[in-house]
Amino acid sequence: MTTTDWTTDTKGTGQYAEINGLKLYFETVGTGRPLVLLHGGLGSGEMFGATLAELAERHQVILPDLQGHGRTADIDRPIDIRLMADDIAGLIDHLKVDKPDVVGYSLGGGVALLTAVKYPDKVGRLVAASAHAWRHAIPPEMLAQQAQVNAAAAEFLKDTPMYELYQRVAPRPEDFPRLLDKMGEAMARDFDFSEEVRGLQVPTLLVAADADMAPPSHYVEMFKLLDGGLRDGGWMGEGRPKGGHALAILPGLTHYNLAVSPLFAAVVLSFLDDQRS
Repeated sequence: MTTTDWTTDTKGTGQYAEINGLKLYFETVGTGRPLVLLHGGLGSGEMFGATLAELAERHQVILPDLQGHGRTADIDRPIDIRLMADDIAGLIDHLKVDKPDVVGYSLGGGVALLTAVKYPDKVGRLVAASAHAWRHAIPPEMLAQQAQVNAAAAEFLKDTPMYELYQRVAPRPEDFPRLLDKMGEAMARDFDFSEEVRGLQVPTLLVAADADMAPPSHYVEMFKLLDGGLRDGGWMGEGRPKGGHALAILPGLTHYNLAVSPLFAAVVLSFLDDQRS
């Protein structure tokens, strides 16, 4: 989630696609090689602010609203990044785009990661920002805060940007407490995706703030699973990870403003475009 630029007008073309029982909302913005951009929890595609404009200068950005978020109404299934990954794969098929890059932040970073894990043949490059490979990387005090996310918190959140956005665009604004319940249940489930990260078959950039939800050391450990940070890279980069993987820890940022930072756009575009060329 982020606390700034929640109401930015994406100026995209909004459509719906029937996928896995969802009426999945998405917008397309810009031109160029396709890029699927996935938002964080309790947000929507509108939460990227100026970052979206920078990405859309060089890419056709496909901007879905995940299950129960934004303009995509909830359905009778849990909030689960594995299931959401199936939705994104279905959207890629629906749009008939050839191996778009997939970029996700926070909840969307987990969805992007699982999309690349489950459907490597559908993904060009992966950027997973502020996404965790195992739950115990999150400090106990943050887990305690996550445990308070439920329907009872809805009243306290009514003055927040996340609620303002939800009630403005959601098909059923009264579903906000239900979304909080589902998000709380999702965050309470244990997970360990170490082997999934280790087995990634597409070039992957891991991104985190230097004051993210988990400490920088967690993202370093994830990078190690990709054969990164284990040796000197060499004058010609010969010691870098063989899969083309990379790690970026962005200075002066937190989990809550990373996605709207110019630094985020810069490292994403560098990885997707400059390093590819």
